[in-house]
Amino acid sequence: MTAFGPALRRHFLLERGTVFLNHGSFGATPRAVLAVAERWRARMEANPDRFMREVLPRELRKAAGALAGFTGVKAQDLVFVENATAGVNAVLRSLPLRAGDEILSTTHGYNAVRQAIRFVCSRTGAKSLEIGIGLPLHDFDFLFRELKKRIGRKTRLLVIDHISSPTGLVFPVKRIAALARARGVPVLVDGAHAPGQIALDIGALGVDWYTGNCHKWLFAPKGSGFLWARRPAQRHLHALAISHGYGRGLAAEFDWPGTRDFSAWLAVPAGIAFLRRLNATRARNHIHERVTAWAAQVSEAWGTPVDGPAGLHGAMMAVRLPERWQRADPVRVMAQLLARRRTVVAINSIGGALWARMSAQVYHSARDCEPLLELAG
Repeated sequence: MTAFGPALRRHFLLERGTVFLNHGSFGATPRAVLAVAERWRARMEANPDRFMREVLPRELRKAAGALAGFTGVKAQDLVFVENATAGVNAVLRSLPLRAGDEILSTTHGYNAVRQAIRFVCSRTGAKSLEIGIGLPLHDFDFLFRELKKRIGRKTRLLVIDHISSPTGLVFPVKRIAALARARGVPVLVDGAHAPGQIALDIGALGVDWYTGNCHKWLFAPKGSGFLWARRPAQRHLHALAISHGYGRGLAAEFDWPGTRDFSAWLAVPAGIAFLRRLNATRARNHIHERVTAWAAQVSEAWGTPVDGPAGLHGAMMAVRLPERWQRADPVRVMAQLLARRRTVVAINSIGGALWARMSAQVYHSARDCEPLLELAG
């Protein structure tokens, strides 16, 4: 396959003339993978009854097996969901929480996850507690000190990101899980950004539940996420849509949520194959080098800090916006960048300040960050 850089854009449907530095939000699916999904749709529509009853059950498990092999787990413990948010909700809404129980997370959690925690707490009387993480972050020692202080006898769940959505910081999940496990607290990992962006061996992390997205760095179509659960942690776990498989085990409950378009899930192996053709290790190294170089350039031009050391990141990094932009509406800043500079980047409010999060992908060039440099003036 073509070397990394702009020449790879031909494999995607990205509009010409626009610089996409926000792959982390919605991803971009290669043409070849979209073609596989379309073939699955055509096969389904040719004989929907036969497809749903005879073809889908085995093919869905085969797709789950491919993803399980890529992420270091067993296929029977992994199911597809629409996205990581759905996976988090399935776990949270299955837990037997009671008044006074505590769910511990951090201020770097994705807002949809924060809202899901808020929802279950409002229904059960449980409490949500967050550990504040300020920026720039130099290491995770502070987080471990706080976890040791905050995990108590009322803590029923620790929700942690594998890769922070607003920044791209990669959390030391294995070490965090060991601390929680030593205190008898189960761990739910929001790994929305991890599959494909970093090397992933879920089985070695020591967590109870792990959910992730396949439409970002794993190149699968949108609507393809997954949820993995350790065998004992499957006991109370149920799909958001209770259907015919209720009570018959993890795969039976999640594989058939009702009639839907299953093509995105069935195309996940094609996304994995696309990444492997690129050479997954080389691709990860390339996008890491790309985003860290951008962050250094932008930080120097703006005279503002990056969110943390390059070694704590994969393919995403955040830089604090110049002071002149700090009182702006982040949505308007994003709109202005798109309208005036044809550049898409995520602007997030973190701890009362605005930060620009850049996401690198295999089709980017070293110069793609240049439109952002102009914000310094």
